[in-house]
Amino acid sequence: MKRKLILLGGGGHCKSCIDVIEQSKQFQIVGILDTLEKVGQKVLAYDTIGTDEKIDELVAEEFEFLVTIGQIRSPKVRAKLFARLQESNAKIAIVISSRAYVSHYAKIGAGTIVMHDALVNADAQIGQNCIINSKALIEHDVLIEDHCHISTAAVLNGGVTVKEGTFFGSNAVSKEAVSTSKEAFIKAGSLFLG
Repeated sequence: MKRKLILLGGGGHCKSCIDVIEQSKQFQIVGILDTLEKVGQKVLAYDTIGTDEKIDELVAEEFEFLVTIGQIRSPKVRAKLFARLQESNAKIAIVISSRAYVSHYAKIGAGTIVMHDALVNADAQIGQNCIINSKALIEHDVLIEDHCHISTAAVLNGGVTVKEGTFFGSNAVSKEAVSTSKEAFIKAGSLFLG
């Protein structure tokens, strides 16, 4: 039986998440929570059923949750929503695309989504509430802390540490065994040398 899932945030990133969730065939999306003016609107095939005020009611119904707001400049909105779910003792999903590869030696935290064609290698550790976007490569022994977004086709080489709240841009490449600062912004197409 499919697990029932509520999505928090109905923008463009949510659409990409929906595609991953549908293909994983593990979840049934019940609806989306967003701002009051978006209640009643659809995102792809799914209704916006309420605002964050509905979280406690839905937790009581034992649905699972996933934050589906994107992250570019700041992790604060995603982190705040994730903390709200934790305070409510919500069940927080881990979503892995059926087209991704995650080593059975890797660890993935609650609230993280691993998107299409991403590769997570042995002994990589990914924290909570992260986005591992399409075609990202996470090599062996990489540590990604909570609330990070590893963007499309980014490459994190072996032994890299990505500190909490970091955005690592599309097609950016890291040298091996380097570390970002907390809430770092690594721009698209750059070479990160630490």
